[in-house]
Amino acid sequence: MSTAPKKFPSIEPDDVVIPEGMTLESWITSRTATYATRTLDWDALKFQADYDPIYRRAQMRYVGTGATGVDADENVVPAENFTFSTMVLPAGCEGPLHIHRDAEEIFFILKGHKIRFFIEHKGEMVETVLTERDLISCPPGVYRGLRNEGIEEALMCVLIGNPKPVTPTYPPEHPVAKIPRPAKGAKAAG
Repeated sequence: MSTAPKKFPSIEPDDVVIPEGMTLESWITSRTATYATRTLDWDALKFQADYDPIYRRAQMRYVGTGATGVDADENVVPAENFTFSTMVLPAGCEGPLHIHRDAEEIFFILKGHKIRFFIEHKGEMVETVLTERDLISCPPGVYRGLRNEGIEEALMCVLIGNPKPVTPTYPPEHPVAKIPRPAKGAKAAG
């Protein structure tokens, strides 16, 4: 894997094209997501929580739909280069070990203490415990999971470096790998 920085195009003011039929104000308004207009989606990963309540967590989407398997959400800023959401992880709950093969995933802890992250690659496991204002960047192609070992609900920002990431998969031996996902196109309630 190369460590050379990726080259990104330089967008100059003359290169910016406001979408047809929009003013600068309406375009920027369409790219704004306020907390007041968001809802916690406890159903995005409900199929896991139905199997075992330890997997209960909620997503609040801001940019794109993330990688939970939610196909569409008309209330998000369209994703062009990445997705951004917040996740609520109740005390004692966890996000199971999973892999993103097509994107880096960043977790930034806004609220909570003792959030244990598990990173596994080719049989080697690394663990780290994060607390408020800590961040971890998980590279593509490695398994990652997390557990809230604190006594209060955790709140974190989740950024995925792909505008439409592939739905993650789980280690074949993990019980979540055997749970059927809801049918594609089924809209998760929010």
